[in-house]
Amino acid sequence: MENQDKVKFIERISKLRNDNNLSARKLSNLIGKNYGYINKLECDKDFLPTIDTLFDILEVCNTTPAEFFYYDPSQYKNDKDIIELLSKVDEDTKNAVITMLKKVKK
Repeated sequence: MENQDKVKFIERISKLRNDNNLSARKLSNLIGKNYGYINKLECDKDFLPTIDTLFDILEVCNTTPAEFFYYDPSQYKNDKDIIELLSKVDEDTKNAVITMLKKVKK
C-alpha cells in the first residue's frame, strides 16, 4: 500500500471513530485491544490493523466494509438509495434516467 493510501485509510478510521463520538481509548477497549491500540494506529503510519481488527472497528461503528471503502463514504447512503430505487424500475426508465444524468453532467 502506498504511503498516501495508508494515510487516507487511517484518516477514514479516525473520521469514523470521531463520527461515532469514541475516544481512541474507548474504541481500543471495544475491539478488545490494549488501551493505546487506536492511538498507535492513528499516529504510526507504518502500523495497519489486520482485516479482522478492521472488521471489529467497522462493527463497533455500525459501518459496513462497502461503506468504509466506498470512493466517497459521505455519499454512500444516497448512492445506495438511488441504486435500490433504480433496481425496481423497468429498463426504459433506467435508460431515461441515464440519459438525463448524462445531460446534467455536461
